[in-house]
Amino acid sequence: MKHYFWIGVLVFGCFNATAQTPNVNIPYSYQFYQKLNKSVYDINNRSHSSIKGFYSDDSLLVHRFEGLMQMGTDSLNKRSWVRRKITEEHLFNFKGEDYEVYADFLPDFQIGREFEDSKTTWLNTRGFQVGGKVGKQFSFYMNGFENQGVFANYVNDYINTNQVVPSQMTGKLGKNTKDWSYVTALLSYTPNKHLNIALGYDKNFIGDGYRSMLLSDVAANYSFLRVRASLGNVQYQTIFGYMLDPGAPKLTNDRRLGDRGKWAAMHYLDWNVTNRLSLGFFQAVTWADAEVEGKRGFDFNYVHPFIFLRSVEGANTSSPDKMRLGLNAKYELLDKMTLYGQFMIDEFTAKEFFGNKGYWANKWALQIGLRGSDLFKVEGLNYLAEFNTARPYTYAHFDRVSNYAAMNQPLAHPLGANFREVLGLMNYTYKRFDFQGQLMYARYGLDPEGQNYGKNIFLPYETRVSNYGNNIGQGIKTNLYFAEGRVSYLLNPKYNLRLELGGVYRRESNITTKNTGLITFGLRSTFRNLYQDF
Repeated sequence: MKHYFWIGVLVFGCFNATAQTPNVNIPYSYQFYQKLNKSVYDINNRSHSSIKGFYSDDSLLVHRFEGLMQMGTDSLNKRSWVRRKITEEHLFNFKGEDYEVYADFLPDFQIGREFEDSKTTWLNTRGFQVGGKVGKQFSFYMNGFENQGVFANYVNDYINTNQVVPSQMTGKLGKNTKDWSYVTALLSYTPNKHLNIALGYDKNFIGDGYRSMLLSDVAANYSFLRVRASLGNVQYQTIFGYMLDPGAPKLTNDRRLGDRGKWAAMHYLDWNVTNRLSLGFFQAVTWADAEVEGKRGFDFNYVHPFIFLRSVEGANTSSPDKMRLGLNAKYELLDKMTLYGQFMIDEFTAKEFFGNKGYWANKWALQIGLRGSDLFKVEGLNYLAEFNTARPYTYAHFDRVSNYAAMNQPLAHPLGANFREVLGLMNYTYKRFDFQGQLMYARYGLDPEGQNYGKNIFLPYETRVSNYGNNIGQGIKTNLYFAEGRVSYLLNPKYNLRLELGGVYRRESNITTKNTGLITFGLRSTFRNLYQDF
């Protein structure tokens, strides 16, 4: 059956290979993607804005993207070779009649000072990227990073607790100086104007907000096969992913088997109802690769892209799998102003939902936001305001291997569950200068020792404190204030090489108070979201 599936995909693609369509993926970064706002959120076209990453050769984006990549270019070509490589060109760039390949060195060198403990922080990252395209239908991209660093105390605590660097990977993390590697790879093939097939070791993101309650890029990279099919105003995306769970109990002492793994099948349909209104429907199921009873592997019952996964999962009367359903919506209120939202159901019992008794299994998450560009008619001034919340025990399962997480990090919101959050971001670009600010307030409930109030999605929900009376923020009531500002000067747009000055203020208070004041300066590059606002 496995062979028939792959043969069917390839035959369908090759048989329909008739026209060029977008296939050159733009690595997802909120800082960069918001510069595409005017093209993506335009009432004169219908963009599938909630499905990321975007394509640089998309007809809706290509003009804007090329303009950003050519910022500061010397059209007369009078600059020296060294200056061109530093300020406007790839380090290596090879072009032929039907191919293009580029390569760059990606530094991320930072030095900082945490004032509370008079502590020096630093980051020493050496990376590279290689990308290109062959013909009109095939593209590829890869990057890799070798890292050592000393972090602010709150990030250090997170790493020590979860044994993973936020949004990245695990590694040699037992000492104060952390040492880890990080790689990304993506192959993209677009056989016709209706279909794109991607094989990757990367992340995915669904939504129009800064956060996503359905699928975000908070966790580490994972292996996946992604298929996107477009027909008129509808785009359908299917992702089959394989993820690792280093924190799950081992089934054997045999080191050759490595960390335990999980599978995920995620289907998403995005429908542009009108030029202003878009609706998206999401379903995802996760299951363990192996249990105590034996190896299970990939379940081909979840392959079919047009069937409701809930029906398949429910057909197995003793199913250990976990299903989630979600809705994404976007409405462009005005030109350059968009209202968006998400609702995710993790589990639902109708009579208990309307009973208002705080039943533990009524688990859901919600997002409401507003975003736009050219605020106060200032060109290049982008903004976003967003509210996120998730009830206790959302995203958890009775077995942590089938919860909604990868590499000890959530696949949705970085705070897990049992929280409310309000945040705002603003970004302004003037020539090569970029200014970004963020304010965030969150309230959540932490767990007293030995108890499970629902924030930690890695704890089995069978250890819950109560069946009824569960409310958002239960447990040790905690307030989190976070503010960050960054000013950068762009040196080379091809790989986002920039000089950057940043500052962070963080305050977490419950029984005790933890304050962080941090300032950093560095030479940075690449397009990556590395979340540390938690």
